[in-house]
Amino acid sequence: MEWRVRFIDYPAQFRKMEDELLGTIRTVLSRGDLMLRQQLRDFEANFAAFVGTRLAVGTSNCTDALHLALRAAGVGPGHEVITVAHTFVATAAAIHHAGATPVLVDIGDDHLMDVDQAAAAITPRTRAIVPVHLNGRLCDMDQLLRLAEDSGLLLIEDAAQALGASLHGTCAGAFGVAGCFSFYPAKLLGAYGDAGAMTTHSTDIAEKVTALRDHGRTGPGELSGWSFNCRMDNLQAALLDLKLPRVRDWIQQRRRLAGMYHERLAELDQILLPPPPAESGPRVDVFQNFEIEARDRDGLVAFLKSRGVEILLPWGGKAVHQFKTLELTHFSLPRTERLFRDVLMLPLHTELHDDHVEYVCETIHEFYRRKGRRS
Repeated sequence: MEWRVRFIDYPAQFRKMEDELLGTIRTVLSRGDLMLRQQLRDFEANFAAFVGTRLAVGTSNCTDALHLALRAAGVGPGHEVITVAHTFVATAAAIHHAGATPVLVDIGDDHLMDVDQAAAAITPRTRAIVPVHLNGRLCDMDQLLRLAEDSGLLLIEDAAQALGASLHGTCAGAFGVAGCFSFYPAKLLGAYGDAGAMTTHSTDIAEKVTALRDHGRTGPGELSGWSFNCRMDNLQAALLDLKLPRVRDWIQQRRRLAGMYHERLAELDQILLPPPPAESGPRVDVFQNFEIEARDRDGLVAFLKSRGVEILLPWGGKAVHQFKTLELTHFSLPRTERLFRDVLMLPLHTELHDDHVEYVCETIHEFYRRKGRRS
């Protein structure tokens, strides 16, 4: 189908930086710098500085970053880890593959972890909490940090969707013992394939993850034990390092577009919008996605598609505990379940034009006008 407004416009992204991207690829390949070379070390240092941590470790993707961070922090068999079902399956999968048990709690109206629910889920087996900073907005880290400290728990952030988001001046990925990021192509800072990273203030955690990502190698002829192959390749590191200085400008563009959506849709009673981009205050949201709840969601989705607007239902329209094959259906999460009846994501990316936003908003207004006339 030919979309009038695309959810993500990869070709437009490429055209904006084509010469620089191809030049970087040519430099890396001509030098033969393919694995664990200077480009990766440069990106790790620059990325840690951006997030505000002492260290960063590049990995093959965010799932591996989470998995290795959990293992490095001592999470394993017999432990429980609290997280949410409103997330990609990767969050729970990382916990599972570390040998621990995912314990899923409900969300609040901000679509993020309900701290009271997390507190109620703690048992003697609980070892860690993994808050998920979805859609470019941080969880209530003040309360979560207090909860973790009072309960003697580790806090590992799933910051896959929150690069550059902050609370009281501290960025996502700099609160807990580790933060984990995705550079999937659709992310604000996207690679040209899979890539991820873990950030930390801990030399011990960084050294363990560095070994775990590379078969456990700790030096020539030395192994820390059985491990994995989860390295970020040098080409992706170089391309990400090229893009990294532009991230602040891209965040401002996303916030501006989110403000346009808010201004044009706020009057609709049929839609629940995310909080608007605040001009001042403790939070900076980066709007990785513009996730809304809509009355007659399926009808609206069909209407938008018929008008050439490409939208997305998060993870195919199911929360983690709604996939029967994962054997997590015993969790009762009413707010999460209501969300997945009504949720959709509107196009929001740095190649989106103002007239695209206007068209999407007018199409949504038209749908509810027509629906009102029929009722």
